[in-house]
This record gives sequence, C-alpha cells and structure tokens, in this order.
Amino acid sequence: MTKQSALLRSENSSLLLEVIDGALVVGHWGAPLVADIADSRLAQQGSIPNSSWDLAQNAGIMRESARGFLGRPTLSGHRSGLAWSTKFEVTDFHHVDNRCTVTLRDFHAELENVIIFELDTFGVLTQSATVKNIGRGEYFLNEYIHWLPLPQEATQSLDFIGRWANERQPQRQEIATGTWVRESREGRSGHNFSIATIALQANTVFHSGSAWATSIAWSGNSHYLIERGFDGRQSIGAGELLLPGEVVLASGSSYVAPTMVSVFSSTGLDGVSTAFHSHIRARSMHPQRPRPLTLNMWEALYFDHDETKIRELVDVAAEIGVERVVLDDGWFHSRRDDNAGLGDWVIDSDVWPDGLTPIIKYINAKGIEFGLWFEGEMVNQDSDLYRAHPDWILHEGDRTPPLWRHQLVLDLAHAQAFSHVLEQTSKILREHEITYIKWDHNRVLVDAGHEGHAGVRSQTIAIYQLFDELKKRHPGLEIESCASGGARIDLGVINYVDRFWTSDNNDALERQTIQRWTSQVIPPEMLGTHIGPTHGHQTGRTLELSMRAVTALFGHAGIEWDITEATQEERAYLKTWATYYKNNRALLHGGQMMRIDYPDSHGYLHGVMAHNKSHAIFAYVQLTPTVAVHPAPLKFPGLDEKATYSVKAVYPAGKPRFMHICPPVWMDGIELSGSALAQIGVASPILAPANAFLIEITKN
Repeated sequence: MTKQSALLRSENSSLLLEVIDGALVVGHWGAPLVADIADSRLAQQGSIPNSSWDLAQNAGIMRESARGFLGRPTLSGHRSGLAWSTKFEVTDFHHVDNRCTVTLRDFHAELENVIIFELDTFGVLTQSATVKNIGRGEYFLNEYIHWLPLPQEATQSLDFIGRWANERQPQRQEIATGTWVRESREGRSGHNFSIATIALQANTVFHSGSAWATSIAWSGNSHYLIERGFDGRQSIGAGELLLPGEVVLASGSSYVAPTMVSVFSSTGLDGVSTAFHSHIRARSMHPQRPRPLTLNMWEALYFDHDETKIRELVDVAAEIGVERVVLDDGWFHSRRDDNAGLGDWVIDSDVWPDGLTPIIKYINAKGIEFGLWFEGEMVNQDSDLYRAHPDWILHEGDRTPPLWRHQLVLDLAHAQAFSHVLEQTSKILREHEITYIKWDHNRVLVDAGHEGHAGVRSQTIAIYQLFDELKKRHPGLEIESCASGGARIDLGVINYVDRFWTSDNNDALERQTIQRWTSQVIPPEMLGTHIGPTHGHQTGRTLELSMRAVTALFGHAGIEWDITEATQEERAYLKTWATYYKNNRALLHGGQMMRIDYPDSHGYLHGVMAHNKSHAIFAYVQLTPTVAVHPAPLKFPGLDEKATYSVKAVYPAGKPRFMHICPPVWMDGIELSGSALAQIGVASPILAPANAFLIEITKN
C-alpha cells in the first residue's frame, strides 16, 4: 500500500495519522502542525538499540505483540483460546477535512476494526471504534482501550478521586514507568469516577502550560490509563471496563466502543475546559432556553410530604422569583421512608388523596414550573413490584445482592422490567404534563447479572434507551441526572440529560472545590448549584447567606432550604440574588470560565468572562484564614489590555463578613485598564474564613 496520511487541524491542536508497514500510527497529537508532514516518518525513526529488534517496529494504534509492542494492547480477546494475538492491517483509509475513517482487518483473527477520528473547530478530538466479528464462530472480547501518544514533556498526571458528598477532588502526581490505571466498577460512573485524566507538564497551571486530557463517554464501568514504557514512550488511554464474558461477538455482530473525547491545550487547564465547554455547547441537544432558578424541596421536607407545608414553600418561592419547583422523594406508594416503595411509581393516595394535580395547579398558577423525582432503576424488596417479580433484579444465580439503602437494582435489559418503568413513568408525566424530572440512582451495581451473564453494559445501554424514549414521548422533557448526588456525571449520559446534580453536599465551602473541578469538563449551566440551609445538613457548618449565594451563582442556580424559615431580610436578599442570577445568566452560562492562579492557598479567585471581553463576573472566596496581613492582590488576566474597565464589588445577597476596619477603596468603584487589571490588580479585602463576594468588571 502506498503511504497514506492525514493531518487533522484546529486552531489549538492537530492530529497526524499515518499508515506505516500496514499499521495505523498516530504520529502526533498536540500543538498545531503547520509544516509539510511528508518527512515525519523519517524524523521520528529512532536508533536501533542494543538488545532489541533487528529492525524498527511500528506497533501502531492497535499496540500489538505481533508488531513488537511490549505494553498493554488496544484489543484483547480470543476464540475459545485461539486467535488470541492480532495483527491488524489497514485496508481502507478515508480522509475528508477534519475527519478520518480507517478500516483495519486481521484475517487470521477474523476481525474488522473501524476507527473514526474527528477534530472539531474547538480542538476536541473524538475517537470511536467498532469491532466486528467477520469469522464464523464466536469471538470473546475482553477489552478495548482507545490510546493516544504523549510526549515526554508530559511528566505529571491529574485525575479525580472522591466519595459521596466529596466528589471530584484533584489528585496530581508524577508519571512513572509502568501503567497507571484508574478503574470505576460501580456500574455507574460513580463518586470516585475520574471525569477525565489529564497529562501535564510540571509547570502547567490554570492559565499556562500544556495539558493532554481524555474523557470516556460512558456511564458504566470504565478505566483510564497512562502508560510509560521502559523505552520512554508514553501514552494515555480510556475505555469501557468489560466484566468477564460481557461481550461475546457472534458471527457478523459488532462491539461499539464508547467514544473517547480528548483535548490538547497549550493554555493550561482552563484551555482544556474552554474546549470541552465549547464542544458540549455546540451539540444540538444542549439546553437552549435560560436555566430556570430551581427550588428542590428535599432538604425542606425529606419524606414528610405535607401539602400545606408545600404551599407555604411555594408562596415564598414565588415571592423570591423561583421559576421551577421540584418535589423530591416520597410522593409515591408506601414511600414514608427509604425502606419501601421503590418500583411502584403510582401516587400515594394516603399522602396525596386528591393526587398531585391540585398542588401542580397551585404551583403553575404562580408562574412556576413543576418537576418530580424518580429513581426508576431501583426497587425495594418491600414493594408490590418486587413481590410480584423478584426475578427482575440484576442478580447472579440464586443469589440476592447485598442491599444498599434498602434497595436492589432492576434489570432494565429485561424487556418487561424496562416496559414497567417506562410505562409507569410515562403515565405520570402524561397525566400531569410534567416537563422536568430528577432521576436518581442511589446504589452501586454489584453481582449485577442479566440472564446469567454480566449485565453492567446492557444496563447502561438500557438507561440511555429509556431516557431517549421518554424524551421522544414527551417533547420538551428535561432530565436531571442525580446519582446519590454526583455519581453519574460523564460524557455518555450527557447526551440524554439536561442537568447534573453536582453533589448531595450543599455546604458552600465544600462545594467550591467540587464545582471547581466538575466544571473542568462540564459547563456550569449543566451543574445544579443550590443555596443550602444556613446550618448545613451534610457538614453541620453554619455559613453566611452571602457565601452560599455566591457559590450557587456559578452554575444552574437553585435553592435547597426550608425558605419558610428564612427571615424577611434573608428573603429580600434571596430576591435580589434571584434577580441578579436572571439578569446575568446569559454570561454565567455562555461565557468563558476562568480560574485564576491565585498565589495564596487560602483563597480562590474564579469567574466568567464574555467572549468579546466586554463584561466579567468574578468571585473571590476566602477558604481559610489568611497567613499574611494583606492577602495577594486580585488580578484579572484575559481582558482587552488597551480598554478601560469599571470595576466594583457587588453583593446581591448581602455583604460578606469582613475582618478589617475599612475595605479597599476600589470596592466602591474604580476605572482601570485591562493591562493594569492583569498586571497590577486590585487589593484584596480581608475576609473571615468561608466568605465570598462578587467583582463586576465592565468595559467602558
């Protein structure tokens, strides 16, 4: 075959693909290439070292032992112990603009693999693969991992760890020889799911340095990998983690691997975020209308569904300016606590003797939308559904998996179980004209068998199909993905939902870090960010309303608090805050997110800037007490350096708690050039810990 190559280019990155000795080789992924690529193969051909292959080997993107590769392969599988080693050859190479489709075949293993690379205008690379069994017998697929090369200047990795109420905490470390693997085996992406793995230069920060990021578009089991071989070559990869026997390809059948979504940035971690956000916002299914200010009633009510109390909450919500109210867990049959009822999606007549229609009409009459909570993938043993169909759960053999929050998991790949959930949910939505649901997922999947086989993959596909069918049946329906908080936030389910519940932890101080790193990939308009109670239910911490309100502003804002207990002053502040959110959400949800590399560890400085640099809103957050008397100045890079800006502090929900005799003069208003704001900045006030305020910057 004659030499074939393709260069996919964006303003920020490029991907070079070449066919060398029949193998598909990624010659470059990173900064834009502008020179002729004709001699790239010669440029990269290295020495023949001692104690090595007699001729240079090109393992290619399939990373095969048959081509001399000694690391982890892309594909692993067999035909009942045979055809265990592959040697794919490129048989078709089709390149148009920024899309390249490559077909590889191994006629001994009797497999075909079609890989599609596409680089969009924002520099986001999508990499998909379809493996087809072109033989007569079955092929047992153990693993398929997408890989991309990393240059050796990538010396560190950043991924994210977590638990319930403390999700997506950054973990940065050196890349060492060997294979670093982060696995998620929860059956959902999970609290400890690393929403991305990012390779970095040692000096990479938010606004500078290079970063190579990957994220897998999948909500089931997954793994992220970084591998450094003893020869110094490095690569980064991700894929679905398949359980034993989960994918057995019959003759003619195919496995469609979850897409890997990757970004190279030469402008730091914020460059990665800007690319991800732009890519996500460009999707046809991305939420278009302004994100409604939402009141979720869970922490105000829990299971105590009292219509009189709910009407009181709605009255205050209307006074504040809330646009959507969500009735959470507890509305359905026998659901007085979390021991019973899941699976029976019918209105509890003991609590709602007249049904939900009267309260929905009451809410709608005040100009407020109504939303409802479901957890359709789950079932309690104390339910009519389980008593009738105990075999509908995910299980192995005659075992019942251990309980988690008193519940088990329905096997949605079971046609009748799927139909039950779909029809009961659809009936509630249809009869009440509900256009918003919060869909929860409060337990992990263990011993998750479907008809005797591992069932996590089939369950993941089924929930995608369920969401898709609900939206087809109910045009305009919006779905919030909630999984005991933030345990299903990923680039797979994002194509079926409109909002993520970022975390069950509403403590604003903890939320600062959780939101900061969740938005590394997900744009803020898709992240639920609520003002929690004065005395936090998760941490027991008491925080100022101003701190809670500033934190909740940077996302799809809402309230989760018994606002009937708010004082008149607090209600007035909530109203001014709600108005501020509505007036600025176009910027908050469409601008460029910025996280400033603030030199003092006690504080965060972050915000959103309009793409034309005309307007910006920043928050300064005091996390812990200052060490020095005067904290570091607040500097704002990225503005029009030659323009003049008006800068002032604003307090839509009241002032924070200061710890000084008088504040810096600029806080009442000052005019400075974009250059001065970037290089000199403004003096930071001295705040008490766990306090925050806003800074508005407007071009004159």
